[in-house]
Amino acid sequence: MSRYTGAVCRQCRREGEKLYLKGDRCYTNKCAVDRRSYPPGQHGQGRKKQSEYGNQLRMKQRLRRIYGVTERRLESYYDDATRKRGITGEILVQLLESRLDNVVYRLGIGASRAQARQLIMHGHFVVNGQKVDIPSYLIKPTDVIAVRESSRNVKVIKENVENASGRTTPEWLEFNADKLEGQVKVLPSREQVDIPVEEHLIVEFYSR
Repeated sequence: MSRYTGAVCRQCRREGEKLYLKGDRCYTNKCAVDRRSYPPGQHGQGRKKQSEYGNQLRMKQRLRRIYGVTERRLESYYDDATRKRGITGEILVQLLESRLDNVVYRLGIGASRAQARQLIMHGHFVVNGQKVDIPSYLIKPTDVIAVRESSRNVKVIKENVENASGRTTPEWLEFNADKLEGQVKVLPSREQVDIPVEEHLIVEFYSR
């Protein structure tokens, strides 16, 4: 599977937004967006105007970077969203939010989606009592996500949960820090997802 191996802070700077790809660092004064709020590269400070296509492309790239998915995977989610009843853009965001790596991040067990993805691939989680090591696994309402019994003393997991104690768990999720267990109450509506994305531009990009 292809993956981005460069400096993730460059991705935030390119989008001009905090995408929270670096975990706790994004909340400190070391955040690259706070220190240099212009795009990276030699001509970063000179970029001004953006065409309609450019806006659509940037929004699509932003969504990809937030959730850490490949172009092919995002296209697949878009195709799935177009086949469902409802507003395509909102369904697309809902599908991405339903990914196991995103849910682990939202519960505070992973400091970032990238770290959550790594923890899942290392086999630290069970869904409804069954081990799942696929980050793209789609969670359904009433599913219970828990840290495996043998992984409860993993240092990074314990630190993440302690550091996330001040963070608010999304209202569509429920988390028990003592049991290291979370449950999906319902799939999130667009109003419950706090990402800086205008999904209608992404729909326009793919429907050209």
